[in-house]
Amino acid sequence: MKMMTMMNLVRGSVMKIHGLSRASRCLAAEGGVRGLSSSSGPRVCIVGGGPAGFYTAQQLLKARQDAAVDVYERLPVPFGLVRFGVAPDHPEVKSYGAEGNRSMGIPGEDLPGVFSAKDFVGWYNGLPSNKELRPDLSCETAVILGQGNVALDVARILLAPVEMLKETDITQNALKALAGSKVRRVLIVGRRGPLQIACTIKELREMVNLPNSRADMLPADFEGIAEALKDLPRPRKRLTELMMKAAKEGGDDKAEKCWGFRFFRSPVEVIAGADGKRATGIRLALNKLEGSGESARAEVTGQLEDVDCGLIISSIGYKSIPIDPAVPFDPRRAIVPNEMGRVQDTAGLYCSGWVKRGPTGVIATTMNDSFDTARVLIQDMEAGKLDLSVNKPGAQAITALLQTRGVRTVLFSQWEKINAEEEKRGKFLGKPREKLLDVDEMLKIAWS
Repeated sequence: MKMMTMMNLVRGSVMKIHGLSRASRCLAAEGGVRGLSSSSGPRVCIVGGGPAGFYTAQQLLKARQDAAVDVYERLPVPFGLVRFGVAPDHPEVKSYGAEGNRSMGIPGEDLPGVFSAKDFVGWYNGLPSNKELRPDLSCETAVILGQGNVALDVARILLAPVEMLKETDITQNALKALAGSKVRRVLIVGRRGPLQIACTIKELREMVNLPNSRADMLPADFEGIAEALKDLPRPRKRLTELMMKAAKEGGDDKAEKCWGFRFFRSPVEVIAGADGKRATGIRLALNKLEGSGESARAEVTGQLEDVDCGLIISSIGYKSIPIDPAVPFDPRRAIVPNEMGRVQDTAGLYCSGWVKRGPTGVIATTMNDSFDTARVLIQDMEAGKLDLSVNKPGAQAITALLQTRGVRTVLFSQWEKINAEEEKRGKFLGKPREKLLDVDEMLKIAWS
């Protein structure tokens, strides 16, 4: 039987805000704010139960207390990136709207031993579709392509002492694999230089302070950087100073593990072993920069460099995929074309989150972006751009439609059963929760 989860934060459906994922299944939060009582106010349907969806709903309900908002999610569990995308040792920030991975477009990227960061993060965070990933961690060196916060999250999880991870909600499967990991060196590769690195100082500081690990940088990558410090904005200056300090001091020589940035390098080929069956290295093109600052472009020099490694993780970005043929979509930019959240040429349809602006920023960025979409929607209501005179059936009609299609819903009260079971299992293991990985098991508990 097909399944959906649906959160009735209040009720209904007049305008649709497509924030995150397709609704082939649906989590429904019934009565999350006001239950299923009738409403004479506007009815809003939000597709996607991640941060973008919830922040949009929050702002709508704050501005219009008579509004009815339904949130539909394809999985039996809500919260998107907060549950599945944020590192387990970062519960304080615990936006998953981009379902696709950006392809590297190089030979060998489909070999065993090569993973997208999205899938790898989903594996250790308990995303059901990634539960069978089983990465081989028997190699000494791992290479991560990309230098954003997700790349540093992955590097930290690979190198962190298992004792640190035991107290998080990382899955037991991942914890067991990491406990037996032979990975001792992680290189974090970027096509541009230290002044263009995309991570934030918080994530870098965590790498610098990681127990039993030291920094391993190339001095040549930092030539001329000290002279440029005085002209940098304060956040970039602080980030760069910390990076230079790590590069100079290295860390504890007795540390068993190491990590390092490798700048001015772009992947050109994944190298297979002699049997051609799995990745054993990666070939990198050496780059030089044209221009300066954030707008500097990486240009290849013609030189190549091979790095031996048994694990390659591509963290070069996520991308949204089309939600429905009826919804406009820009395949080049991988977003729904919009103006301040208003979907192009589609009255009453709005978008929020990564599908609106692309997969950039942190959860706080998504929050502000979602608030903006909600404000635009409210402005359109108040300006008479949307017809609110017709009392549409909202969630009742959707529920009836789902029933005719054999789709069974999981209500928010039923999700709470899943939540309670996960917390119970986690308590037994000394963790905040142990996430269920199997959708059928989730449904059995939800519908019990």
